[in-house]
Amino acid sequence: MSLDTYYTLGRSGLRVSRLSLGTMTFGTEWGWGADEDTARQLFNTYVDAGGNFIDTADLYTNGTSEAWIGKFVAERGLRDRVVIATKFSYNAQPGNPNAGGNGRKNILRAVEGSLQRLGTDYIDLYILHTWDRITPAEEVMRTLDDLVRSGKVRHVGLSDTPAWYAARAQTIAEWRGYEPLCSLQLEYSLVERNIEREFISLGLELGMGITVWSPLASGLLSGKYKPSEGSISGEGRLEALRDSKNSAFQKFTERNWKIVAELENVAKELGHSMAQVAVNWTANQPGVASVIVGATKLSQLEDNLKALDFQIPGELNSRLEAISRPEPQFPYTFFEPNHQGMIHGGKPVGLKPTGYSPDVLIESPGAGVS
Repeated sequence: MSLDTYYTLGRSGLRVSRLSLGTMTFGTEWGWGADEDTARQLFNTYVDAGGNFIDTADLYTNGTSEAWIGKFVAERGLRDRVVIATKFSYNAQPGNPNAGGNGRKNILRAVEGSLQRLGTDYIDLYILHTWDRITPAEEVMRTLDDLVRSGKVRHVGLSDTPAWYAARAQTIAEWRGYEPLCSLQLEYSLVERNIEREFISLGLELGMGITVWSPLASGLLSGKYKPSEGSISGEGRLEALRDSKNSAFQKFTERNWKIVAELENVAKELGHSMAQVAVNWTANQPGVASVIVGATKLSQLEDNLKALDFQIPGELNSRLEAISRPEPQFPYTFFEPNHQGMIHGGKPVGLKPTGYSPDVLIESPGAGVS
């Protein structure tokens, strides 16, 4: 499937590529990333392959990512062609509590900064980056709707929020006639499958296409890290940040090494790279609209862009599913077929075509049609 096969994002008319270009690597301010010439090369390679979905955030590389995207888009006159998604929430002004979070004051401040750095007068998809635990969903959705009505934003979405909060926000939008959420941006990969408990069915039921971040688990599933006699060989973000307090970078576990080993075996049998197989698996899960792929080197991006050129056979897919399946947890154990049979008298349960169940095959992508 080529990048210029586009699908609608959630229950919107916005058409995006199945692979999105992640640009958190655009800039070297954080000690890892791509310089401007390399970033431009990554951008050009992606759009020349037909890709149209660019993901960034005001936080990324202290604003450099947004500024470079704006420059690259302008250089090639692509503003009407590309879909730019950016995010707000994080604070770049220590000591100023209103320069971060999801309150109206910060959202209106943040959008102006992003518009200026991107060199554009509108943002295609504006996303709440992370739940701040305090701002009511009513305030967020009213403010986002105001931005859409003003013309500064075209579509809106959420990232890294509880499922109940996302459901409440969408319900408020439906009830009050606000612009609905069309996107949920969440971490998802063979080693991080917890969104299957709530978010897959949430997105399918309420019209939010899931855009996946970290499908390679910050590089773990690329195969560049190896456990070696109590230590880790391989250099990259996970090694550099293994002692940080950010749970997103704590991937060196016994369970994950087993997944990496099975992925390596499956990739060899398929004749594809581990990264390609990992991205392919993620992209073809129910409810997934697009998968964000990032890189610091052109060779990495070129490899990732081939991830949709093949299908994983059923037997190999089952092996990946089995090794990576999350442990059952309360209350989700009550929703498994063996327990549900006690409710429905042992008879099959009819579901709406858009419903989600582990035992119901849903054709991918679950978020739209070409």
